[in-house]
Amino acid sequence: MARSSTPLAPRISAPDLPATLDPATLRPRIEVIAALVEGLSGEVDASNAHLSESVLRDVDVARLDLSRSRLVDVDIQELRGVEINGRETRWQTVRVTGGRVATLDLSRSSLSGVEFRGLRVDYLTLAGCDAFDVLFVDCIIGSLDAPQAKLGRVAFEGCRVDDVDNRGWKIEHVDLRGLDAVRYLDMAGLRGATMGDQQVTALGRHFAAAVGVDVRD
Repeated sequence: MARSSTPLAPRISAPDLPATLDPATLRPRIEVIAALVEGLSGEVDASNAHLSESVLRDVDVARLDLSRSRLVDVDIQELRGVEINGRETRWQTVRVTGGRVATLDLSRSSLSGVEFRGLRVDYLTLAGCDAFDVLFVDCIIGSLDAPQAKLGRVAFEGCRVDDVDNRGWKIEHVDLRGLDAVRYLDMAGLRGATMGDQQVTALGRHFAAAVGVDVRD
């Protein structure tokens, strides 16, 4: 029997949260369990922190540093900020719902079972990221900077992006049918992805240029 070419959908589940959450705040190297963190503002340093079974709500920051932190079973609601530094973080079963961010940096991070829903990001970087079982729904992205990313069971639904830096992608079961992208930097990097007929038609000249075809009217 021939193997199906249909991409496997991301395995997404809601964060496992306790019925009661205790108020908490963030600081470097803190361990937060079963907590409600809300109303963060200004510049917040939570580098090397560990958050689990918790909710982050109504975040509105100039800068939030989560670098080298670990998030497990975390629900993030209305994330707003100028800069969110999530470099070298580990996200497992995390849901981000709503918000507006200028720069979201998840370079060299590990994402597993992560859902982004209704988020607007001017600049999202997943450079060197390992992203498996990740779903984007109704997101608007200015630039998606993701060179050298490893993507598996990643899907987009009702999303838009201007530019995608996909150089050096290593992908499997990546469904781009729900991503309206203006331009991909590396057409060869799309090898193995799933796209719709209209998307391929719209990008036809770029595909032709990638294989050396001179298209003239």
